[in-house]
Amino acid sequence: MKCVVTGASGHIGNVLIRKLLEKNYEVKAFVLESENIDYLKELPIEICYGDVRDLESLKQAFNGSDVVFHLAGIIDIGTVNKKFIYSINVDGTKNVLKACKEERVKKLVYTSSVHAIPEKPKDEIIEETYEFSEDKVKGLYAKTKATATKYLLENVSKDNLPEIIIVHPSGVIGPFEYITSNLGQLIIDCANKKIGAYLEGGYNFVDVRDVANGIVLAMEKGKNGECYILAGNKVSVKELMKEIEKITNVKMPSFKIARWFAYVTGFLSEIYYKIVKQKPLFTSYAVYTLGTNCNFSIEKAKTELGYNIRPIEQTLKDTVEWFKKQRKIKENK
Repeated sequence: MKCVVTGASGHIGNVLIRKLLEKNYEVKAFVLESENIDYLKELPIEICYGDVRDLESLKQAFNGSDVVFHLAGIIDIGTVNKKFIYSINVDGTKNVLKACKEERVKKLVYTSSVHAIPEKPKDEIIEETYEFSEDKVKGLYAKTKATATKYLLENVSKDNLPEIIIVHPSGVIGPFEYITSNLGQLIIDCANKKIGAYLEGGYNFVDVRDVANGIVLAMEKGKNGECYILAGNKVSVKELMKEIEKITNVKMPSFKIARWFAYVTGFLSEIYYKIVKQKPLFTSYAVYTLGTNCNFSIEKAKTELGYNIRPIEQTLKDTVEWFKKQRKIKENK
C-alpha cells in the first residue's frame, strides 16, 4: 500500500508516518520546501515538496499512490488572516480532492476537528454528524474545518474515486512534538516553574499516538462517507497541572484566573506575545474553548474501527519525558 501524508511535518503528521511505517506501508511525506524536516529525513520515506494551494505539486506527489491522508492546515487559535487560512484549510482541501480524482487515488482520509462539529448544550453527549456549517461553529479555525468537511461529504460518491473518510480529533497532546504548540508550551512552562496562575475550565485531550492509530484504523476499516470522532479524556486545567506536578515534583500554581477575565484580556495578550515573538499560552479563542461542552463520544470509533485511548497520566508522563530529551524542560533538582 502506497500512502501520501500532507502536513507530514506536523505533530499528528509525523506520528502518523511512524505508525504507517510500523505497519509496513510505503510513505511519501508532502511538505513545504521552507520547512525544517530533519526529523523526517531520518525515516525511510520519500519526501515530496509542494503546497496544497498548488494543484500540480499535489498531483505529482499523489501519482501512483493508493491512499492520501490529508492533514495539512493552519491550526491557529489566535488572530490570523482570514483569507490566508481559508486558502489553506478550505481551498487546499478542494485541491487535494481534485488531485486525488485526477490521479485515481483510492482513498482520502481527511483529518478534520471536533471544532467543526456544532456544540450541544452543556453536559449533552456530542456524537458524529453529517451536517456541517460554518454558521454553526465559532472561531475562524472551526469555520474553515466545518466548510472543508462539508465540501468533502458533498463530494462522496460510491461510483467514483476516491472513497472519503473523515476523522475528528479533539485537543492533541503527546510526544514527538517537534514544533511546539500552545498546549505543549503550557506543559513546558509549568514544568519549568514559569507559570504563576492557572485558568478555570478544561477540555478533551487525546494522545497523538492514539489519534495516529485511529487515522490508520479509519483507512483500514472506515466506511466511505463516514465520520469518526477521535477524542480522549476530559480534563480540567487544574487537573492537568496537578498531574504535571506529580510527574515533575514542581509545585503547580495555587492562584486561579477566572475565564471571563482571561477572555477579556486575551486579545491584548496575543498582541504582547507577537511583539516579543513568543507563543501565547492562551488566546481569546483558547479561553473560550475551555468553557465549551467537550463531552465527545468515541463509541462509533471504538465499535467500527477498534479505536482505543490510553490514560491521560501516561500521555503527560511521556510528553514530559519527550520535552526533557529535547532539552525544553529542565531537570528538577
